[in-house]
Amino acid sequence: MRLDEYIEDLEPDEEARRRQLAKEKSYEITDHLEAFERRFDDALSGDTLVGSTSPSIFVGRSNYPDIPVGLLSPVGDEGDAEEYVTDGDWYRQGYAIDDVLQRRTRLLNSNKRANVDSPSIASRLTPSVHDTWDGFVGVQREVAIADRPVDLEIGLDDTPDLGLDAGTDVATPRGPRANARNAELRENPYVPRPVKKTLEDDDWQAQGAMTYLYRRGFDVYDINSILSAGALGETEQRRLVPTRWSITAVDDTIGQFLRGRIRNEPSVDEVQVWANEYMGNRYWVILAPGSWEFELVEMKAPGSIWNPNPEDDVWLQAASEGYEGRSSYVQETAGAYYATRLGVLEHLESIGRQAKCLVLREVSDDYWAPVGVWQVRESVRNAFEGEYGEAETFHGAVREVSKQLPVSYERLQRKSELAAGLQANLDVYFSTQRENPVVDDGRESDTADTNHAQQQDG
Repeated sequence: MRLDEYIEDLEPDEEARRRQLAKEKSYEITDHLEAFERRFDDALSGDTLVGSTSPSIFVGRSNYPDIPVGLLSPVGDEGDAEEYVTDGDWYRQGYAIDDVLQRRTRLLNSNKRANVDSPSIASRLTPSVHDTWDGFVGVQREVAIADRPVDLEIGLDDTPDLGLDAGTDVATPRGPRANARNAELRENPYVPRPVKKTLEDDDWQAQGAMTYLYRRGFDVYDINSILSAGALGETEQRRLVPTRWSITAVDDTIGQFLRGRIRNEPSVDEVQVWANEYMGNRYWVILAPGSWEFELVEMKAPGSIWNPNPEDDVWLQAASEGYEGRSSYVQETAGAYYATRLGVLEHLESIGRQAKCLVLREVSDDYWAPVGVWQVRESVRNAFEGEYGEAETFHGAVREVSKQLPVSYERLQRKSELAAGLQANLDVYFSTQRENPVVDDGRESDTADTNHAQQQDG
């Protein structure tokens, strides 16, 4: 399909969009919290939450290395616990921002302080994480490696704090929190065989273990939870990883693996423009013939969650890499960079091609609350469904798409290396420097451990 026709077909139904936004913004989040308080009182037996079912965990980063570790469990909705797991199903079910906030406010975060590695003065009763399979940390690890939500009993020290943590562009919002005294399993969780294999190999470094699980069908959401619980890597090096850091570490590791898979593949043979829109975010993915290059440009509108002043200009930032990838953490676009790159690389690996890729992310003022980087990842993953627009040249495609952007083509060129053509010489250079790919057996050296992950806190 010609690019101009493709773009014309994407014009949104503005009236329907305004109705949906009004519905979302009019919903009072305090109603969710009041309903939670009623359900919590019904579920409590003394100071114990009986019949709790935990589908996931959370590891915080405050006061690192003595950090909060939590079990997330829906209160009063245990039978549907799987619906509270953050993953691609939320996109497939068409969750809006309000749907995400409803589910997060119904999840109780029962948490306890633990040291990421070994006992400290602040947590001297906490055993070293790498050999912990009992106590609160042990129960949390059992939940993380299980293939389905786990039935628990949780002893609490106090009533929940009903405040809502709005989260970040990486992590999803968090609902009520309570200090936990202990937690006990009410069943023996089933652990998938590939996960057992990574646990039993004392010398398997974290990056190789992550790649192994991904190749056997585990999505990044599952791998992130296992890494965060300190259940991946060489036994003596296993430690708790704050959720925010582990999300990006997994996206980065799997992205590096996929980039290696396509590095000797032929290029796409035409300029393609793909688009997707979700939760007030619009994504343009431009693929062009050439060796692997990647750039993400983010444009955040005044009045949006990360550019809240309605009088400000559009916030514009970019980050990129050439054929050999990056050697440093992306500060500019942070976790969105790795989530976006993962979605693009998965598509290219699935078709056995490589490409020069520019992703343009527009964040409108419809994005009134952050829901987490999963929204970015799933939007890009699903951008490759259906038809795409064709253009004669890469720069012709960028110029045509720029007519739909909230910034001018000239401003985009000043910020974007690919739009300005600055990566072209690197592309030619690296095409003459390629080496034979290393066969990946899932046992690579560990470059995505917690030392890498700690950089995500910047």
